[in-house]
Amino acid sequence: MPKDVKRLYLTESEVNEMLDMKLALDALDEVFRARSAGEVRNEPRHRLAAGNGSMNFMAAAWPEKGWAGHKSYVNGDFRVMLYGTRGEGLLAVIGAGRMGQVRTGAASGIATRYMARENSSSVGIIGSGYQAETQLEAVCAVRDIKDVKVFSRTAEKRDRFASVMSDRLGVNIVAVDSKEAAADGMDILVAVTSSVDPVITGDMIEPGIHINAAGNNSWMKRELDTAAIVKADLVACDDIDQSKIECGELMRAVEVGQFAWESLVRLDRIVAGLRTARNSDTDVTLFESQGVAFEDLAVCGRLYELALERGVGTELG
Repeated sequence: MPKDVKRLYLTESEVNEMLDMKLALDALDEVFRARSAGEVRNEPRHRLAAGNGSMNFMAAAWPEKGWAGHKSYVNGDFRVMLYGTRGEGLLAVIGAGRMGQVRTGAASGIATRYMARENSSSVGIIGSGYQAETQLEAVCAVRDIKDVKVFSRTAEKRDRFASVMSDRLGVNIVAVDSKEAAADGMDILVAVTSSVDPVITGDMIEPGIHINAAGNNSWMKRELDTAAIVKADLVACDDIDQSKIECGELMRAVEVGQFAWESLVRLDRIVAGLRTARNSDTDVTLFESQGVAFEDLAVCGRLYELALERGVGTELG
């Protein structure tokens, strides 16, 4: 290993101090463009049975940037191992719980930036948990959002979300009592749930809407029913290979002959301008977010560089 390379351990609190949505959005915009140019390799998530939970492992490499790495986690304890690709070896061990929350939101933000109508000003969000906060923050960062409606199964939680996020983002957020009410009249619709049964149905889809489906990464779960998928003029994802093993609603639609994997578009092609997301303002667009390793790599690489600049982290021997 070159003598001038610093190996760092970054805690969750140190990551939280450095990471904001702008950093994540900038990192993902760059890595999506690089992937479209063929510079980024991605390995879909693997899951191994591990006692009461599972060992999850996902990896990516970006040699042109000088980074490779993997994220692994068991029972919600997330770590990223960042390596240099130019002989440096290990660069950093990074606590990745908060990073994953922000990165997941940022992926939907990038999809919204390139797929939603430019004049979109309203958002419906189904789900009010931990991941919902950064989903809404990212959408508000890329569009001039004026009004938000939120629904989740527990009235107390959706009311709290509306209050907290209204103050944080400075937008009008109203809690509503049904998923249909959350979708009604909205320009953008976000689903971020762990629901086994669809929370977005075909009769909720209005012309021109953009949908981010961000909560599901299991073949056993569906956030959209097949009728909703059929209404989409374009369906994009962050990784096709991972979608084929984790995106329950697309897997179901393929199984019943209502969707073809060949029509699924990688988001990086849209970001790079190789594919047009919309032919008209009435088109319906859908982003299926699975959460992939190259997104983690891009954000963690930037965090490592920022930590070096600021003198943050514990140096490893």
